[in-house]
Amino acid sequence: MTTGEKKLMSISVVLALMFCVPQTVSAMHIMEGYLPPAFCIGWGAVCLPFLAAGIIFIRRLVQQHRKSVLLLAMAGAFIFVISSLKIPSVTGSCSHMTGTGLGAILFGVPATSVLGVIVLLFQALLLAHGGITTLGANTFSMAVAGPLVTWGVYQIGKKCKLPKLFNVFLAAMLGDLFTYCITSVQLALAYPSAEGGIWASMAEFLAVFAPTQLPLAVIEGILTMLVVMGLETYAKTELHELGCAKRGLFK
Repeated sequence: MTTGEKKLMSISVVLALMFCVPQTVSAMHIMEGYLPPAFCIGWGAVCLPFLAAGIIFIRRLVQQHRKSVLLLAMAGAFIFVISSLKIPSVTGSCSHMTGTGLGAILFGVPATSVLGVIVLLFQALLLAHGGITTLGANTFSMAVAGPLVTWGVYQIGKKCKLPKLFNVFLAAMLGDLFTYCITSVQLALAYPSAEGGIWASMAEFLAVFAPTQLPLAVIEGILTMLVVMGLETYAKTELHELGCAKRGLFK
């Protein structure tokens, strides 16, 4: 990394630590105004290092491997389209596919976090889907936590020599499900149950999400697999260049 890029990463980590110091608390797109201000700031701060790393990655990708930018734009469009198809699930949130699994598989978590926050911002402003105050929380669940699981599962699957398309399906599906696990945690932390506390509240949110999110996760896994099949057929050159770019950007 250059000196400027190292400073950007350092500043983002410091800000994350400053805003996320544990405080006394008595206690999928989350809608505007649903989370207390402290939670909005804290979840947003956690995302900062990922966004900083993603900006660095994308900047170098654009400079050195322009053809790969087409895949990046396609991954962003994929996130926007399928995450906009929402199904009401529980007061204050909704169920929908995330689309971030494809980006995590192709580009990794940091770049996907940047794509995710851009999509979430546009959806909040244009579709009233999510919100500005809850942008950090939604970014963490959909564009950081979910992609982390997708990327991890995909890497493990490669080492275990799973069939590639099945590995893509499994990784995207589990990443989608984990997004909603994190959303349930976020809601439970903000609104713990009066009787059972955070764990009881989280179980309640998970129970409400599950009936709609389980089939949606399977559908997302299938769609991601189909997109990868299409890319391997019609975008072999771009995929090859992307592979070379990922190996060379951070030497």
